[in-house]
Amino acid sequence: MAAAKYHGVELDPRTFMGEPDEPSPSPATLVRWLTDQGLVAKGMRLKWRYLVRMSNTPPIVLMFKDGSAGVMVAADAANDLVWLRDPMGTESDPALAVDELRLSQVWTGDVLMVRRARDQAETEMPVDMRWLTRVVMREKSLLRDIGLSSMVLSVLTILPALIVMQVLNQVLAHHSLATLFSVTMILIVLTFYETMLSYGRRELVLVLGARVDSRISIHIFNRLLALPLEFFERNQTGIVIGRLFAIYKVKDFLTGKLLTTFLDLFTLLIVLPFLFFLNASLAWMVVATAGLIGLVVIIFMGPISFYVARSIAAEQQRGSLLYESVAGIRTLKTLALEPQRKQLWDERTAEATRWRLAAGRMSNWPQTLTMPLEMFISRGVLLIGALMVIKGSSGMQGGSLIAFMMLGGRVASPLISFAKLLEDFTEVRTSLGEAGAVLNNPTETKALTTGMRPKIKGALSFIDVDFSYPGATTKALDGLNVEIPAGTMLGLVGRSGSGKSTVTRLLQGVSRSYTGYLKLDGIDMREINLTHLRKSFGVVLQDNFLFRGTIRENITAGRPGLTLDDVVRAARLAGAEEFIERMPAGYETFIEEGSTNISGGQRQRLAIARALISDPKLMILDEATSALDPESEALVNANLTRIGRGRTMVIVSHRLSSLVDCDLIMVMERGKVEDIGPHQVLLERCAIYRQLWMQQNRHTNPENRGAGPAPLLAEGD
Repeated sequence: MAAAKYHGVELDPRTFMGEPDEPSPSPATLVRWLTDQGLVAKGMRLKWRYLVRMSNTPPIVLMFKDGSAGVMVAADAANDLVWLRDPMGTESDPALAVDELRLSQVWTGDVLMVRRARDQAETEMPVDMRWLTRVVMREKSLLRDIGLSSMVLSVLTILPALIVMQVLNQVLAHHSLATLFSVTMILIVLTFYETMLSYGRRELVLVLGARVDSRISIHIFNRLLALPLEFFERNQTGIVIGRLFAIYKVKDFLTGKLLTTFLDLFTLLIVLPFLFFLNASLAWMVVATAGLIGLVVIIFMGPISFYVARSIAAEQQRGSLLYESVAGIRTLKTLALEPQRKQLWDERTAEATRWRLAAGRMSNWPQTLTMPLEMFISRGVLLIGALMVIKGSSGMQGGSLIAFMMLGGRVASPLISFAKLLEDFTEVRTSLGEAGAVLNNPTETKALTTGMRPKIKGALSFIDVDFSYPGATTKALDGLNVEIPAGTMLGLVGRSGSGKSTVTRLLQGVSRSYTGYLKLDGIDMREINLTHLRKSFGVVLQDNFLFRGTIRENITAGRPGLTLDDVVRAARLAGAEEFIERMPAGYETFIEEGSTNISGGQRQRLAIARALISDPKLMILDEATSALDPESEALVNANLTRIGRGRTMVIVSHRLSSLVDCDLIMVMERGKVEDIGPHQVLLERCAIYRQLWMQQNRHTNPENRGAGPAPLLAEGD
């Protein structure tokens, strides 16, 4: 707390979620928490002699053996002392001087270094080739070791060729068995060292790839979660997932072909001068032929890029259909939609196959045109070199020719690979663009990690609030002005499209592009830390998602450290206790994916219990009882008064009977407040409310008992 406050960040201890099996938070767990709060933290182990010299550093957190911690605010190496302060205290609290002996009795040796994140942290950088290169370059020590081993391997590549040349030119001419034996032993030793170095380099490359893969995976998932809800509402889930996975093609390119080719360039830089030493004419032939291969590839880059982009887009459309079919399998089966989906899948498959085949055919042309050039390097150069040996015009001997061919392949391979990298780069650039189309959207990171963290009481104020959805021609909220005291149970009613659910979206911080002022306890919502805001709310939607896991894990999803007593209390308030206790495993009953083993009403009551577990001061129920059967709805409605005790509640419902006991009911019409007041008052003075009430309760009027059902005009938003 004190270390964070030094950097201008206020932390809320209630947002901390430790590991379930940890008796006290570890440095790694604290690092993750502080990172989520917008700080940069690093845990390390230090010895006293280093700690006491850190006198000009910001506060350092010291981890103690009993699970607590202390903040080191000063150090004096001359007197061998450090000064500690309680991390939960204030700056006015006196610091305690501690020497090595006293500290060693309580200190684990672990420290936590904390600093404020830079304005343009790596997590907020655009996902492009520059960012990916930075991710790879963070492994400088591995890259250094890989480069060093490549240089040694390049030198070892030359020696066997030199030895073979000497064997052919000298040993065979003089029939010296002793020299041949010595040369053989040298070759065996060189082969052993080259094999071991190659193994070590491959191992380093694998470790590099694994680390880069982990960093990319963590980053893209964090970046995905930081995107606003509006982004996911506008884009197909299957398309989003397909674009995200395209980044792994880029990762494979960076740690695969690109890295291998650049490693081979070490060989090129060392071996190529030696080839010119053996025979300049043949060396120039190899270089010129590789240049021609590169020219052919460059010519075809444009057309290949076009077809590759179409192929990737078609694959994403097919993947989106697959995801949608699996996600909606229940609807698909119940409506017998298999024939239609099969037809659509066949069409998407045909489209993807057509573009993939077109891309493959276009890629086949440069491969076909460059094949004769590659063959010339391996065969034509040999024939020309043999002619030079026969004529003796260049002074080249048979041993030199064999040595040239041994090394020529090592030179030609990276040259050809480097030329073909341009072809691969086309697909990589397209894949990176696809991933960037998702990951480079504006995120909520700043709102999630900065801002005020006030203690929530629940008073709401709407002052001239206007809001329009992107692309809409009319306002969803138009000059909304209303004051809601803390502890009020507020009902929201109105016809479809009147703006009821829009109000709840603004309260949750889903949309912040409104004009005017929306205040919570006198503080504008846009100034409040978004994570703190959402954790302080309890939200129950019309269709709630339960995670695969036990009932207890689902209820404590946002507060995993809470006890079973807390779970039972929340379940009792939500009216879920009675059906949970009837289950064989009680609160440890496992909920399958899609909540297939519980009813819709049970799922809704578990969602209400999940919202209540943190005892929020403000709750939002957006059509929360619409999926309940009459018995379950009556049970939840009976508990609403108890649920709302001591907290502000905003209840959106098209069933006006569930809002009768609300302190206030706000009637909305076309984004404006038509009227606000208790149920009986609105029945007398608000025509819209009275009409909605009569439509839903006409069966209670004897005069209307044979009439047909009236449409429910208050449904949804």
